[in-house]
Amino acid sequence: MNMGMKSGAVSIRDIGARHWAAVALILIVTASVLLGMGRNPICTCGTVELWHGALDAGNSQHIADWYTLSHIIHGFLFYGLGWLIMRNRPPGERLILAVAIEAAWEVLENSPIIINRYREATMALGYSGDSVINSVADVAWMALGFAFARRVPAWVTVAVAIGFELLALLVIRDNLTLNVLMLAWPIEAIKVWQGAG
Repeated sequence: MNMGMKSGAVSIRDIGARHWAAVALILIVTASVLLGMGRNPICTCGTVELWHGALDAGNSQHIADWYTLSHIIHGFLFYGLGWLIMRNRPPGERLILAVAIEAAWEVLENSPIIINRYREATMALGYSGDSVINSVADVAWMALGFAFARRVPAWVTVAVAIGFELLALLVIRDNLTLNVLMLAWPIEAIKVWQGAG
């Protein structure tokens, strides 16, 4: 979002090796926790796809899918929130915090309570959780969104977020907004509409 930056080019030099080391450590710990929870390392189909566009058993099992757009938007939001409430802290520290929050969500999202909530309240009736590679990739996509928001004007980030939300809505009848709404406050009419797609 590039809020409040003083000069044209934004440098990544203020995100140093120690910050990236902390990010790598968080990803290793996250993968280890998920493996300890019994999550599959990769898709049980035995392959790893860069992109899996179908809404089937391979969804949330590969490196990217339609829900990747939501994780990129998480990065936009974390960058914006960090800029609002932690702008006196270095960007590297804000990135570490964003990665830690996203990683914690990936662990929670793959717990029985959230998996069952997805099955009950959303169109994801057969959802069984993410593979470890998908969860780690989701955190990496969030970091990419964070980096993007840091380098472009706020209006570009907002426009891209709206575009991603509309694209996902059009293609899969789901997006970050509906996902949050249906997890927090399910609406039967939306669930029926999503299931008809």
